[in-house]
Amino acid sequence: MLATPGHSPGSRSYHFPQEQVVFVGDLLFQRFIGRSDFPGGDFETLINSVVQQIFPMGPDTVVYPGHGLSTTVGDEMQHNPYFSEFAQ
Repeated sequence: MLATPGHSPGSRSYHFPQEQVVFVGDLLFQRFIGRSDFPGGDFETLINSVVQQIFPMGPDTVVYPGHGLSTTVGDEMQHNPYFSEFAQ
């Protein structure tokens, strides 16, 4: 379990390294991010949670959001407009 605040103060993500999967709730979606405009949410904190906690898992890690399609860390680093500085 990882603390990944930003969408809400107590947000958590669940990483299973041997399976190369992470469940992120409303932190990150396919080529989008979760909302941070609710009480206790914070845009910069959300971005930092993804960059510091999720991206180091490696590009092949499958990301399962709370809604919508799954994605991968690599796809988000390459194609998510909120993280364009990570695209190579």
